[in-house]
Amino acid sequence: MLSTAYEPLTLGPITLPNRFIKAGANENMSKRGRPTRAMRMHHEALIKGGVGMTTMAYVAVEKDGRTLPDQVWIHDEAMADLRAVTDAVHGAGGKIAAQITHGGSFVTGVFVPRRLQSSVSGFNPAGLLRGNMFRRAMNEKDMARMVDLFVNAAERCFDAGFDAVEIHMGHGYLLNQFLSPLDNNRKDEYGGSAENRARFPARVLKAVKAAVGDRMAVIAKINVADGRSKGAQLEDGIVTAKVLEAAGADMLVLSGGRNVESGWFTFGSNMNLDAMLRVMGKWSLSGMAIASTQATVPKIEFKELYFWEYSTKIREAVNLPLAYLGGIKSADNVAQCMAAGFEAVQVARAFLREPDLVNRWREEGGESLCDNCNSCVAYIYHPAGTWCIHQPANKLEDNQILASAG
Repeated sequence: MLSTAYEPLTLGPITLPNRFIKAGANENMSKRGRPTRAMRMHHEALIKGGVGMTTMAYVAVEKDGRTLPDQVWIHDEAMADLRAVTDAVHGAGGKIAAQITHGGSFVTGVFVPRRLQSSVSGFNPAGLLRGNMFRRAMNEKDMARMVDLFVNAAERCFDAGFDAVEIHMGHGYLLNQFLSPLDNNRKDEYGGSAENRARFPARVLKAVKAAVGDRMAVIAKINVADGRSKGAQLEDGIVTAKVLEAAGADMLVLSGGRNVESGWFTFGSNMNLDAMLRVMGKWSLSGMAIASTQATVPKIEFKELYFWEYSTKIREAVNLPLAYLGGIKSADNVAQCMAAGFEAVQVARAFLREPDLVNRWREEGGESLCDNCNSCVAYIYHPAGTWCIHQPANKLEDNQILASAG
């Protein structure tokens, strides 16, 4: 079934040259809200290596939606640089998606001089290090404005040349703050049952689909589960998938976990604390905070296809296209996903180690060289942008705004 992964895939109005998608994973290849030359080189290299569609991670729908200070956000000054990235990807023969999102109350690197928006009000532990100590529950006016922001972001992404938008509804960001019972204890029509908790995220997707669905693929990234006993479980993920299918999603990406509460669940293995402290500084506030959280984290041994039991249950429950994500390490893993009825596979860490992995698998199959050390996750915070430590280090001078760097 490996050959199936090299067949074209139609998602809404677009067709991918194959079924390999670079997963949205924070590149830190942006400055002042604009992509850099490193971002362009990164995504172009992936397409040249055989990836059918690559994903630019974390494009915030407004400035206050950033989690980290340099992340891309939708504004006029970013448009030419975004177009430079999409032009490079198209010139190499591939497609590119923009992962659009809003941090809500999960804003860890920027101080926002007002209460952060979320599904609920109260204390906000995720924002402590930057003084974002409290959040407020969004009302109907807030929700209508947020829907408009997502629609505007999708339209601006189309103008910048993107082929798809991936609405991020996982990992603890704003839309996940509605989906997850770890945050959402609302008593109105947006809280309580899994169907109610999915109501606002579905509203966002439906509006985006109505606005750009004839021109772009509209994808959503969801959690199969939160990885915590009091969080969303598989049954909630199935409900979310069904609700988003009804709202018109062209494909769902099946991820899991929360950035603060269960990062080990997201990556199927523990944080590389040594690498994190090396990049962030052992005695920095962020470094000390991260180190303190690791004492109670369960010890997890990486296994291939670590979301399999969750994702195959969602596969059984819905009919729309699904992308399998989580622990794909070999050509055999890809073939297994195709045989199980997943329309696409998404990979992040293994593509950092080998940007040409898709081409190599087609020629000879075999295993990825990625050893799951998770150092690349730590290097999200490096000023040169993330890279695999088994590859040459990124050049700091490449991580500069395209308009000034050429």
